[in-house]
Amino acid sequence: MTGADAYWRRPVQEGGYQAMHPHHSARWAAVLLAAGLLGGCGSGDATASPSSAIRQVATVATGLSVPWGLTFLPDGGALVSERDSGRVLLVTSTQAPTVVGTVPGIDATGEGGLLGLALEPGASPGWLYAYFTGDADNRVARMPWNGSRVGPPEPVLTGIPKNIFHNGGRIAFGPDGLLYVATGDAGDENAAQDQSSLAGKVLRITPEGGIPDDNPYPGSPVFSLGHRNVQGLAFDATGRLWASEFGSKDADELNLLRPGGNYGWPLVEGRGTQPEFINPITTWEPTSTASPSGIAVRDGAVYVASLRGEKLWRVPLTGRNRYRAQAVPLGDLGRLRTVATTPDGRSMWVTTSNRDGRGDPRRDDDRIIVVR
Repeated sequence: MTGADAYWRRPVQEGGYQAMHPHHSARWAAVLLAAGLLGGCGSGDATASPSSAIRQVATVATGLSVPWGLTFLPDGGALVSERDSGRVLLVTSTQAPTVVGTVPGIDATGEGGLLGLALEPGASPGWLYAYFTGDADNRVARMPWNGSRVGPPEPVLTGIPKNIFHNGGRIAFGPDGLLYVATGDAGDENAAQDQSSLAGKVLRITPEGGIPDDNPYPGSPVFSLGHRNVQGLAFDATGRLWASEFGSKDADELNLLRPGGNYGWPLVEGRGTQPEFINPITTWEPTSTASPSGIAVRDGAVYVASLRGEKLWRVPLTGRNRYRAQAVPLGDLGRLRTVATTPDGRSMWVTTSNRDGRGDPRRDDDRIIVVR
């Protein structure tokens, strides 16, 4: 067996937990052309140890209002969500962003609003999936996408607890064709350990919102539990699922998710010794160095956009510096929310989040940067 099937059948192993929430101010200065990577340790302390080259950093779009979710189209353009406005934008490298739809009923209080986006695999036009905060809950809906406009949403999964903080919000389709949904504990720490609650979990559902027969808990959408606030989900080339998570005060985390795995919150934050909990692959200590949000996997490494840390982190998955976080030198961009690899695999798009109420926006923020 290979890919997602092999991953799904791997035994749960490793043991410990958790992640971070506070994300504070940021500054925007210049977007710099850069070369090289700074090596670092697994706890997020960067040291000067170049490991690969960045050929170019350029601006794709400016003047956005808290871009949060980003999903690429086959032609290299992307659909981007604005958290506070509820707008969905079509962004390309050759023209100004255009509004292709607005999701109604958005509650953008605190960290809520229009969050993650995911396009139905293998179909464009097709369905665009969105995670958003409404009046009563967080929910996942899908909207028809005809190549130029986004239609009205229809619910796929409802009843995810909401709060001012810890709403999670990242969604991603796996190589198994199923939808993975990252939620936060919504300010109720104990909910993360409550299997019957949708809060503090990563969920696994069918594109129509059903529960797959091979989920780890029969009749439940729960894929993994014990999470504080997951805002990053990405699959690697072998079908393994990675997640970034905000810690409370001790450690932010990068986790390798296992079916049915318990990542410990609120009983453990960072690494622990309890065998019933799964330890993170990488931690950032203190949490001011990261506050990790979106992630992408490419070239044998996980790239992590950090808010409070105002850095793009690279975590190699192989080699001498395996799991040691390295700061990618992009210049002073401020708070970073999302990172995604382009369909051709040659570039990554990175979004800033300086207008989210915790940053220090400059005239052209928020923006999308392309890293080649």
